[in-house]
Amino acid sequence: MLDGRKRFFCSRLVKTAQGMVSEGISPRYTLMTILGLREMDLAEGQSFFDTKALFEASIEDTNWIDGAGDLGLLIWTYAKCAPECLDDFFQTIKLQTALDRYQDARHARTMELAWFLAGIAHAALASPDLAPGLEDLAVEAYRRLKSNQGDHGFFGHMSTTKSAAGILRGRVGSFADQIYPIYAMSRFAAAFSVDEPLSSAADCARAICEAQGDMGQWWWLYDAKTGRVSSRYPVYSVHQHGMAPMGLLALQGVIGESFKGSIDKGLRWICGFNELGTDMRSFPERVVWRCMRPRKTQTKYWETALSFVRSQKDHRSVGELEILHEIRPYEFGWLLYAFADAH
Repeated sequence: MLDGRKRFFCSRLVKTAQGMVSEGISPRYTLMTILGLREMDLAEGQSFFDTKALFEASIEDTNWIDGAGDLGLLIWTYAKCAPECLDDFFQTIKLQTALDRYQDARHARTMELAWFLAGIAHAALASPDLAPGLEDLAVEAYRRLKSNQGDHGFFGHMSTTKSAAGILRGRVGSFADQIYPIYAMSRFAAAFSVDEPLSSAADCARAICEAQGDMGQWWWLYDAKTGRVSSRYPVYSVHQHGMAPMGLLALQGVIGESFKGSIDKGLRWICGFNELGTDMRSFPERVVWRCMRPRKTQTKYWETALSFVRSQKDHRSVGELEILHEIRPYEFGWLLYAFADAH
């Protein structure tokens, strides 16, 4: 998945009749993958990558950044790979105005705010001298993020008052909109010695664990207003083996509440204890297939629409399922990030 000439990872690797074919490059996925590789370096593992060279390539041109979320990922990567450079970097990017400059922050998009908050928290953890100057910014990012959380613990996708898109679909958040806030709030609490975010993170963690499928599935969409699962499929492998463990283990480390049972169930789904009885790992291709989804693509939209009117426990069949035979590099990045240091 690595383009050795450009020193960036691809957008995706797809199984074709000619074999596995890489498509495009992704700066965002590259940063996520670097974060995982760096955790492996710090754990004294052998990653076979020159993480420093990959990081240096990723910061040569940052014109691809178009939101506070992307900026947060880059800050997060700086904090892990070059914390001594953070102060100069902050001066260059005019950090203090980021939440007002970028549309994703103004519209309070949950995932992107969580990336930004995680980046600020890691900067404070890596360079404590910078922490006092970052605290107000972190608090504002947290405030906007918290406003998207419903009474049942779930986060919506974005503010329901800041944009037309938010009015239409802001209350329904993806799994990413749940797990990244759990992670970010856990790091925020640790970086600035505040307890309030841990309550919000724990509420969301308990909600997604309560909603987890019988086979360990981390479902796809959640309604922040009603507390219902809006759409179960696709079930993504990266949620099972990377993102859920990453967020839940981070929270577990600061509140002491164990999420091991839910994490283990999610991992078993990868190994064949799933709806199709199929191992999502393909050892010949050295990949974990991206997801399990309904063959009829419109099914997930109907399930979301019906979730507004049906009983909360009425989960009707979505029909025949299939495996999507592709993978994106960040999926291994978050897997390494979650488990490289053997929590």
